[in-house]
This record gives sequence, structure tokens and C-alpha cells, in this order.
Amino acid sequence: MASKAGAAASFMFMLFLLNTACQAQLSPAFYDSSCPNALSAIRTAIRSAIASDRRMAASLIRLHFHDCFVQGCDASILLDETTSIQSEKTALGNLNSARGYNVIDKAKTEVEKICPGVVSCADIIAVAARDASAYVGGPSYAVKLGRRDSTTASRTLANAELPAFFESLESLISRFQKKGLTARDMVALSGSHTLGQAQCFTFRERIYNHSNIDAGFASTRRRRCPRVGSDATLAPLDLVTPNSFDNNYFKNLMQNKGLLQSDQVLFNGGSTDSIVSEYSRNPARFKSDFGSAMIKMGDIGLLTGSSGQIRRICSAVN
Repeated sequence: MASKAGAAASFMFMLFLLNTACQAQLSPAFYDSSCPNALSAIRTAIRSAIASDRRMAASLIRLHFHDCFVQGCDASILLDETTSIQSEKTALGNLNSARGYNVIDKAKTEVEKICPGVVSCADIIAVAARDASAYVGGPSYAVKLGRRDSTTASRTLANAELPAFFESLESLISRFQKKGLTARDMVALSGSHTLGQAQCFTFRERIYNHSNIDAGFASTRRRRCPRVGSDATLAPLDLVTPNSFDNNYFKNLMQNKGLLQSDQVLFNGGSTDSIVSEYSRNPARFKSDFGSAMIKMGDIGLLTGSSGQIRRICSAVN
């Protein structure tokens, strides 16, 4: 047991050193000289997209999350299928659900017009998530920049490492810990679900067969999600304020109104109950912790310096 504990501690220390070295090369001012108008160009594209489709805010935040959890924050999620690349777009957690690829492509096009070959797609995803949060009332935070883009993608890793809607609290905590994120980070990041929607097939089991669910809430959700069929029908994760970044998600969990199993496990007599309760009472603390967790998540598995490349088109390697 001691040797296993020592090995685990050694692994986490090496991960810390690696992340620290990569973080040292990132800075919010990275493009101040090489492309001073990059952030304003990205912000304009993101605001325009969300103004046309409010749901896009949640999609862009989720896109950043799904990028960082597979190979790190390297824009691998944007690569299309080729003879040598298995696109992550067709992974189980992304297929017919991940959105926003075209918005990132639009932002990249605008940035390329003013600074060709300078700004990475990975950085654009990270900035887009921050701008999406701010546009719908969530926190704005300083995004560290200087990431480079991967030349590979992995559908296999995406299938293995993206959290699923049916997972237990212990499994979720373990997944996040492997990425250097705490249980508190996980709960804070989950709060962005207040903006999200889910397909019927992801919550059917919960609304028909689970006991830890408010009866009236379950009845309402069954109206558009029958026992058979309508698998892709969407429902907002937060019925109260689905278009605003607030702390209603946590209030819902405390009333057993979490739509997904992976949401309700955060408040179900387990170790994260107290965090959910705190965020339900203190929206300012939630938003502060969310911003900090997004910055921390943005440091996962970085490519910097001469690693990777700056893609000219986000969906293909140069």
C-alpha cells in the first residue's frame, strides 16, 4: 500500500511540475504585440453568435470543457475526420450534441484577416468560453494565452475520458482529479449547466425510474420525453432561468430537480452536498469559483513553445 501511495504522490508531483512549466509560458498579454486586436475580434464574433442563438453560450463553454478533457486544451476537438485522424466530433459525448464549431471557425476567420498564422484555435476556444460566460451574465476572467494547436485527435480518448450523464459522484470526482481539478472545481464548472439543454435519451431513465427526483418536476419532463421515442428532443437543464448564468442550477439540485443523474449526484447525501448548498446561497462565490476553475481547466495538457502548430484552418492541420 505504501509503495502505491508513493507512486501516486510521485505522479501527481510530476503532473504539477509539468503544468507549472507550461503555465509559465502562458500570459493574458501573449498577443498584445503580435495581434493586439485579436481579443476584440473574437469577442465580436462570439457576441454575434449568441445574439442569434442564446443556447450557443452553453455550447461554447461545453466545447472548451470537452476540448481540455481530451489530450488537453489543444483544439483537437475541432479537427475533422481524415485518413490519419479519428475526429473527436464523432465521439459518444460529442456526436449530435457538441456545437459551436462554426462559431470558432468564424472567429478564426476574422482573426486570420488581421493577423494570419498568429492566434491558435486552442486560444480562440478558451477566449470564446470566457466571452460566452460574460455575455449571459456569468463571470469574466483573465484567460491565459499562448496555447498551440495539436496535429492529432483521438476519438478513443474522447470516448474514454469525457464524463457521461449516468456516472456516480465517485467516478466524476476521480475523472476531474486525474485532470488536476478538485471536487470543488467540478461542482463550480457544473454550474454552467444552468444554461444547457439535454436530449431526452440522456434523462429518460431518471424521470421514469429514479426515486430522488421531485414528482412534479419528473411529470413535467415526461410530457416531452416519452418512454419510447423522441430521443433527441431537448429540454433545458434549468426550467427557471435557462438563458441566464446564475445559481438556480444549485437551488434546483437541492429540490431534487436535477435533470441528469450526473447533476443530481452532486447533491444526494454525498461529499459535495455542502458545496452545492453554499453556491445556492452565495451566487458571488459560485461565479468567483467558476472563473477560477475555468482558468485552472484551461491549463490542462498544454502545447506551448515549438510544440504543435498554429492552424490556419481550425478543422484541419496545416
